[in-house]
Amino acid sequence: MTRFSERTLKGVSPTAPATETAPAHGGRATLALTSAATTVALMTYTAPVVTLPNTVAALHTPLSAQAWLLNGTPLGLAALLLVAGSLADDYGRRRVFVAGTVALGLTTALGGLTTSTWTFTLARVAQGAASAAILASSLGLLVAAFPSPRGRLHATGVWGAFVSGGIALGPLVAGALPSWRVAYAVLGAAALVVAGVSFRTLTESRSPRGGRPDIAGALAFGLALVSLVAALTLGRDGWLRPQVGLLLAATLVLLGAFTLIERRFAPTPMIDLALFRTPRFLVSSLSGLVTGLTVIGLFSYLPALLQQTLGMSAMDTAWLFLLWSGLSFAVALQAKRLAGRVSPRRQLAAGFLLHAGGALAMLGALDAGSWPRLLPGLMLGGAGSGLLNAALPLLAVESVPAARAAMGSGAQQTFRYIGSCAGVALTIALATSAGGGLTHGADVAMVVSAGLAVLGAAGVVGLRERA
Repeated sequence: MTRFSERTLKGVSPTAPATETAPAHGGRATLALTSAATTVALMTYTAPVVTLPNTVAALHTPLSAQAWLLNGTPLGLAALLLVAGSLADDYGRRRVFVAGTVALGLTTALGGLTTSTWTFTLARVAQGAASAAILASSLGLLVAAFPSPRGRLHATGVWGAFVSGGIALGPLVAGALPSWRVAYAVLGAAALVVAGVSFRTLTESRSPRGGRPDIAGALAFGLALVSLVAALTLGRDGWLRPQVGLLLAATLVLLGAFTLIERRFAPTPMIDLALFRTPRFLVSSLSGLVTGLTVIGLFSYLPALLQQTLGMSAMDTAWLFLLWSGLSFAVALQAKRLAGRVSPRRQLAAGFLLHAGGALAMLGALDAGSWPRLLPGLMLGGAGSGLLNAALPLLAVESVPAARAAMGSGAQQTFRYIGSCAGVALTIALATSAGGGLTHGADVAMVVSAGLAVLGAAGVVGLRERA
């Protein structure tokens, strides 16, 4: 076992070098730019939530392929987050951050020019890969800029709030603009502006460990995720089909190969697998997975359900969706006041339970054709999402040594967007396959989401008791 592994398992973080503990320089600028880039990345992520019907019509997308329109970005995120976090720590967080922001601007603008489902999906995957570089390097930059525990608490709290802010603004901006193509052009331009300012303003930081890129590990892990998401997406048309079984088998083989590479062949592994023996890292990973599976999975498709069942316009749906996402932003921004009184684990458990309560409170609203009946559930779910978005980034950086903050962020968010891919595919499958039409299927999806969230809360509490 490596020295890093031994010290991690004992709960002691390796002593950071002078460059990691020196007083922060340009901390406010770093926080502002990482928050701005994160907001744009999440806006591109959620923009299709309210424009999905128009995009489907423009691209002539069949029902069986609609999940790909939503799953493209989380697929790119899940496949590249861990790689991006490792590269950011080793080769420069500012370098990876700026490169990711430039790539996000270009790929988003190109996405607005696509004319087919598959080219649009490829553009969305590329947007996800660019967003992975932004999200993974952002927390690494913040840890270097805010080395004190109090400063780190403030910075991660604000950054987590802007995750919710991006989720809130994406549908609103997309719904307000003349078309989804114009929305993509505007978001692409915004990303390029942030990239230009970041290049001139941010200070470079990196981990002292050095090393070469783990290319073999990155390929094995990325291909495993592609196989998994493809299986989950194709599975809605029949889980017993041969191609689904082959994709799932390929996922297991590739994950086995990734584990072997990380343990024996990679001189500088993307992730120290010994971290999975520590309760804090397990809680971080589990919470990311359940957040994607329940919260992101349900609310990524709910706006499209509102348009299809209640006949709401894209703009009306965006305003209603803002109640959930706006409250999430407000709660996440204020959740830092809970520090010292409520642990991140308790915040996570409370967040999952609030989401479960919100999902159950919305039951029957679509069948009754009444959007006001959704309001209590949206408020409960928004509060829960805010607690999750505040606690997740802090736990991500606290679960690993400070020198590997970007890797810790990448690992947690990898699980978050794996869960998102599975959650979106599951929600669409339940909503469109259940007997009784979309309204009954939506209720089934809400009940399943609530149940999984309760299990997530139990898992967080259970791991805490064994810690």
